[in-house]
Amino acid sequence: MTRAEALAASLVEASGDNVRAVVLYGSQLLRTKPDEHSAFDLVVVVSDYRAFYAGLKASGELHRPVWVMTSLAGVLAPNAIAFAPGEGEAGIAKCQIVSREHVERALGPDPPDHFLLGRLVQKVATLWAATPEDAGWVAEQLAGARARVLDWMLPYLDEPVDARGLGRRLLEVCYAGELRPEAKDRSHRTFEAQADHFAEIFHDVLERGAANGLLVREGDAYRPAEPAPPAEARRWRWHFRRSKARATARWFKHMVTFANWLPYIQKKVERHTGRTIRLTRIERALPIVFLWPRAIWILLTRPRREVRS
Repeated sequence: MTRAEALAASLVEASGDNVRAVVLYGSQLLRTKPDEHSAFDLVVVVSDYRAFYAGLKASGELHRPVWVMTSLAGVLAPNAIAFAPGEGEAGIAKCQIVSREHVERALGPDPPDHFLLGRLVQKVATLWAATPEDAGWVAEQLAGARARVLDWMLPYLDEPVDARGLGRRLLEVCYAGELRPEAKDRSHRTFEAQADHFAEIFHDVLERGAANGLLVREGDAYRPAEPAPPAEARRWRWHFRRSKARATARWFKHMVTFANWLPYIQKKVERHTGRTIRLTRIERALPIVFLWPRAIWILLTRPRREVRS
């Protein structure tokens, strides 16, 4: 059993069997510069929010009131929590806790934002599912989200692309849709780690686009048959502006739901930028008030290229 699978199994046990599926994504899966302090990024699908958090609380793995976590579950879903059993000796998981209903909306044709959609069209791995039906449901949601990629990417295809090129452009659009502390070339590093994944899943997407008249084939690449309708282009540009606003607002919720969020963010910024971050006493004491100037400075002065190990 891998460390990720062991963490998933521990989370399922600690929650009192209120988990339906656990999906791994992000740097630990892609091997894009994780270190011994890097968290495993998990999407955890639960059957009931209150029951899940009550189970974690009873097992001693939740350090927030159940009512707070349950109340915030439907506000800018998902909730992010840290799961580190045994004082973190087995590793730490950054878990996005989400219901089946919220997953279906996030990956459906009219998503409220791009937070889950942009992550789950990438390479992921289902670590655990309660039943074969749950595993099938996860596969169905992922397949549907990937099949609909052209719905929102068409306005952003300004030159012919093959399957890998569609994946590269997709990551550029998704990364631009969030304020992120990583270096500006992070999307390219992430693409390099899963180029074969995009080649596999987007070949059929492009073929269907050509068969439906949305795309025209040019050699080994595809271009839009005609520009996206202005109304559709405006819809998706507004979607990404709204998504960036929602992702930024979600930071405030993470400060409540994610235990020890400040050291986690500090290590992540240091890992991806190569900078040493030394927080002042007042920044540590009242980060929600005094950390913003430093956060803005980090975002404005991100290096163009990520520091390589």
